[in-house]
Amino acid sequence: MEEFLLAEVQIRKKARKRNNMDLGHWKLADNVECNQSAFGFVYEIVNNALSPVKRYIGKKQCVSKIRRKPLKGKTRARLDQKESDWKTYTGSSKELNEDIAKYGKENFTFTILEWCNSKFELGYKEIKLQLLHDVILKESYYNGIVNCRLGRPPKNFKL
Repeated sequence: MEEFLLAEVQIRKKARKRNNMDLGHWKLADNVECNQSAFGFVYEIVNNALSPVKRYIGKKQCVSKIRRKPLKGKTRARLDQKESDWKTYTGSSKELNEDIAKYGKENFTFTILEWCNSKFELGYKEIKLQLLHDVILKESYYNGIVNCRLGRPPKNFKL
């Protein structure tokens, strides 16, 4: 078990050096490079303490818009961005978070599968992966619902 943890730490250090970006407890999938300007990412969390392993596929925004009151004498609200809690985020599944508390965070692998540059792209790619893996039909996934609201893609959107 300790060998696994040491190997995991070394992989994270290499990924951080390679990409010069603090990823918190997340690691990058093999074919994924860092994207410091990304809107968010699609991820997979794997519980390695169970046999067979149990997984969770989800999405997380890296930034969120905040509305600030108008400057004195102005009427238009100001829009800013702030970084979300993505570096410490562990998913929105209640069952998953209970298992993280039960087995310990070190027994889970947090992997960024794909970076996304818009809210539409983030929602689209999450739902695509969830349906591809049949996450709500299989007991090997923590996902309890597949919930996504998508409209037509923006005119400049390309896969």
